[in-house]
Amino acid sequence: MPPRATNPSPRETELLEAAYAYALDHGLNDLSLRPLAEAIGSSTRVLMFLFGNKDGLVRALLERARADELALLAGLRGPEHPVGLAAAADAVWAWLAADEHRPLLRLWAEAYARSLVEPDGPWAGFARRTVDDWLDVLAGSQPRTERDTGEGIAERTLTLAVLRGALLDLLATDDRDRVTAAVRRWLPPPQPPEPGAC
Repeated sequence: MPPRATNPSPRETELLEAAYAYALDHGLNDLSLRPLAEAIGSSTRVLMFLFGNKDGLVRALLERARADELALLAGLRGPEHPVGLAAAADAVWAWLAADEHRPLLRLWAEAYARSLVEPDGPWAGFARRTVDDWLDVLAGSQPRTERDTGEGIAERTLTLAVLRGALLDLLATDDRDRVTAAVRRWLPPPQPPEPGAC
């Protein structure tokens, strides 16, 4: 299948947004083009023309979900004045625990798991890209003096593992208070600002 155009048409963008809203409500596991097309006011023929096939549409939906995730991460990047790993983890958890993000995060969990068990399908590389994205933003929150050290890498890897595990617990139980209390208990103490940072 050829790659999607870098400048999609307004109609393609409109249908992708509608399909994304549908996926947030229904998930991707049993996605079928016919009911999706009917729900968003299109046809399977149009969707096939725009996205190539079902796998192409799933790839587009995963990229759309990743765009939402990256929008959060962009707000946490601060290479000139790092906020510190604890502050970044606290901000990330507040976003992850917000009720309005639950549909996106269920979609993320589904795609993450499928990427692990179906590495050659449309999910290929999704889990790895997600890990890289989050490690990158956590690295940006660390002081430059520790960012590239073995200890710094281990600290952000542990931070990501705790946040991801807490997120899966939250998605399974919907017990935000309990899981948030556990995350806050674990959070490392705030780091003093780097010399010269204001």
